[in-house]
Amino acid sequence: MTNPNKTVLAIVAHPDDAEISCAGTLALLKDKGWTVVMATMTPGDCGSTVHTREEISKIRKQEAADAAALLDAEYYCLECDDVFVMYDKQTIVKAIELIRKTKPSVVITMSPSCYMVDHEMTSKIIQTACFSAGIVNIETPGVEPYFYTPHLYYVDAMEGKDRFGEAVKPGMIIDISSKIDLKEEMLAKHASQRDWLREHHGMDEYIIAMRGFGEKRGKEISVAYGEGYRQHLGHAYPQNNILQEELGELVHERS
Repeated sequence: MTNPNKTVLAIVAHPDDAEISCAGTLALLKDKGWTVVMATMTPGDCGSTVHTREEISKIRKQEAADAAALLDAEYYCLECDDVFVMYDKQTIVKAIELIRKTKPSVVITMSPSCYMVDHEMTSKIIQTACFSAGIVNIETPGVEPYFYTPHLYYVDAMEGKDRFGEAVKPGMIIDISSKIDLKEEMLAKHASQRDWLREHHGMDEYIIAMRGFGEKRGKEISVAYGEGYRQHLGHAYPQNNILQEELGELVHERS
């Protein structure tokens, strides 16, 4: 079944995850007339060594909204806590409510295998929320059920590897070379993270790291920059690759 609503929802774990992983693809879809919606599970409340949770949450949500604005995108936060993204009823209902409200035909979320449990939990929660948005007995007062299962895509695992250091191979790579500067501009909006990442992760420059991984994926398809994805093809989910249908030769499927 085809959904004429050209809305893509990128819902990730933390502010800056979308800019690192899928902003190039979102920009390409925007050029094709799609409405882009961006959301995070948490406000990034632990991403600081100098601000309180309340202070850094306010800062990071504004940074996320500023980045989303570059795509004319709305930004939502589900207000979970960093490190405590739980696969529980309360959190899943929040995600279902967002999907019902925004009515996406494409959803992009975190990799099921990644270095951080928040990322993996987000992936599971969004898989369930996409499947369950049309179940009428799950109540979201004031927001009606959404009787459509969207195409679901998982972004690359961070650095392209799982918790054991094994490579997580994407099913396709999208050529985002024309959007790498906009992707960098979006990531640069998250100014509060540069110092924290340097101290906590030992990552001296995360914009350079983003470009470096994009170059790695790009080389795999002989272009300058790429973003990798896997499509959820389980029971009841759409089986056609709508990203390839929309973006054409920019999408390189991998065997």
